[in-house]
Amino acid sequence: MAGAPAVTILDYGSGNLRSAQRALERAGADVTVTDDRNTAVECDGLVVPGVGAFAACMEGLTAVKGERIIDHRLAGGRPVLGICVGMQILFERGVEFGVEADGCGEWPGTVSRLPAPVLPHMGWNTVDAPAESVLFDGLDADTRFYFVHSYAAQSWDMDNDGTPLAAPKLTWSHHGGPFLAAVENGVLAATQFHPEKSGDAGAHLLRNWVRSLT
Repeated sequence: MAGAPAVTILDYGSGNLRSAQRALERAGADVTVTDDRNTAVECDGLVVPGVGAFAACMEGLTAVKGERIIDHRLAGGRPVLGICVGMQILFERGVEFGVEADGCGEWPGTVSRLPAPVLPHMGWNTVDAPAESVLFDGLDADTRFYFVHSYAAQSWDMDNDGTPLAAPKLTWSHHGGPFLAAVENGVLAATQFHPEKSGDAGAHLLRNWVRSLT
């Protein structure tokens, strides 16, 4: 795809990579699925997918030195997008079934079980996005996205007071209580829902992200 942003989906054994690949290609990206470090570091945008348990995803990620790839990209100002558990592992730690596992630590805080009577949170739900969001630009407030998860980050613990950095743009949703549905933190962004499974709304969001790479 001539002139299209080069996007790499990091293949570390987690996630439906082909559906994400097709969705990103439709959004205008030239997509490669690989665990090759150089490709993942040098591309215009890196996507970190993830399904299943937090600890298992971190084990797979560290096996391909994915946490180092993410660090390297962020240090160089290169965009990264996490999806579902790929968002969760960006936090300091996760607690599932009484097992605590370290995450990448890009954001402070713990991913924990949602306080809802029915889990998993599976299906369509609305989100509350900030007006200045890039990912959600052009989407109506009642737009629904597709979620499949029982765990999430339920608070934001980063303090930006006294720093020159722009405050992260936080998008919330609700299932038993509020949880983070998306974060936009400079070149690091993530969604708890699956944009590749969210129909026209997810396609719009992915186009917004791909366009931001140029």
